[in-house]
Amino acid sequence: MPVLNISCYLFVAIEAPDALRDTLHERARALDLKGTVLIAEEGINLFLAGPAEAVRAWVDALRADPRFAALAPKESWSDAVPFRKLLVKVKPEIIRMNHPTIRPDQAPRAPALPAATLRRWLDQGHDDDGRPVVTLDTRNAFEVDVGAFDGAIDWRIAKFSEFPAAVQAHRAELAGKTVVSYCTGGIRCEKAALYLEQEARAHGVDARIYQLEGGILKYFEEVGGAHYHGDCFVFDERRAVDPELAASPESVIE
Repeated sequence: MPVLNISCYLFVAIEAPDALRDTLHERARALDLKGTVLIAEEGINLFLAGPAEAVRAWVDALRADPRFAALAPKESWSDAVPFRKLLVKVKPEIIRMNHPTIRPDQAPRAPALPAATLRRWLDQGHDDDGRPVVTLDTRNAFEVDVGAFDGAIDWRIAKFSEFPAAVQAHRAELAGKTVVSYCTGGIRCEKAALYLEQEARAHGVDARIYQLEGGILKYFEEVGGAHYHGDCFVFDERRAVDPELAASPESVIE
């Protein structure tokens, strides 16, 4: 039977992450799921794999908690489970930025751009108001090397906590543009978009900021690989998936 792989995150206030960790670990262990679940006071970030019925049962149980009703996992399939074990951990952040003023669980989201709208804008070369559109990659440099949107801005960061400094060095380059930040599944570009908005306001930079809803994986799911070259690096044993969301062994990094 094929293996269902899901990735999902949600920024939401969690008052007792340790207790939630124990509950989620026991549920996943009982269903023989493998992968990683990260929990913090700011939310949850997860990558799990196993039989489809078991994975969806775990998600349904989590969604029964009103805090997590909005979870929308992205799905892909593989012939084998791409994780060797199950890890459920409590962390200070579900994606480390080291910038405490950026708390998506406590602030309105930056505008989220659907995949179909980004494709249309890239097709026509501008947004609906005629402003030039640029895509801004918020991933690590080695991920970008596996695949990226055509002409994307790439500041060659080695880890996401370097993103704020990169913005400080390059924010003037974004003036007059519509900027669509993106990452693998949306979690990094959601924090990135909030930081970009904050910096643009603080320094009077005329830039319209969006995050790509659901990241590259949702873009692949909804519109395929248009305006994207290569594959998408993923943090499991598949190493990368192609625009059909199938494992792409040619992209393995030595």
